[in-house]
Amino acid sequence: MSRYVSIGVAAKTLGVSIQTLRRWDEEGTLVADRTPKNHRRYDLSKITPELIHDLSIQNSRKTIAYARVSSHDQKADLEREKQVLEMYCAKQGWTFEIISDLGSGMNYHKKGLKALLDGIINNEIGRLVLTHKDRLLRFGAELVFALCEARNVEIVIINQGENLSFEDELAQDVLEIITVFSARLYGSRSKKNQKLIQAVKEAL
Repeated sequence: MSRYVSIGVAAKTLGVSIQTLRRWDEEGTLVADRTPKNHRRYDLSKITPELIHDLSIQNSRKTIAYARVSSHDQKADLEREKQVLEMYCAKQGWTFEIISDLGSGMNYHKKGLKALLDGIINNEIGRLVLTHKDRLLRFGAELVFALCEARNVEIVIINQGENLSFEDELAQDVLEIITVFSARLYGSRSKKNQKLIQAVKEAL
């Protein structure tokens, strides 16, 4: 038999704050019924121990904002990207942590990326926030997104941007590949490396 209660009673039953219930309602996690005067009401008969367990796990999962730049020369860019993530997450009212990496988008062994993947696999992360899609990896980001979907991790990309043409995407991929292998061959700070990268940029 249905027994509808106020949001305060429901919050006490579930062991969460009223603000959390409001957020769950807005996100579609636990949708409330509404009275004619638009007050939230919850059916206690549907608040089962299993639901409480599932929601408590979801409520404990973290929001992670991930930032990355390719080289040490871009440290200032990394700080700006972290500031963008901080401002966005704070504006949404999320409690969050920032994970950052300084390394190529073709490097799968970055410390921050490994920590991020471990958190997703261990069901510790409920939301992933990025400034751009390619911040995770230059190639293979779709695999991470598939893992997020399997673990029910929400993905938020702040700057969707315009879709690049095939030629533009190919040019960016070629530049990334040459940048990585040139740095390995000549050293990232060598004049040969910088000259080669500049020549490739001009050609593309």
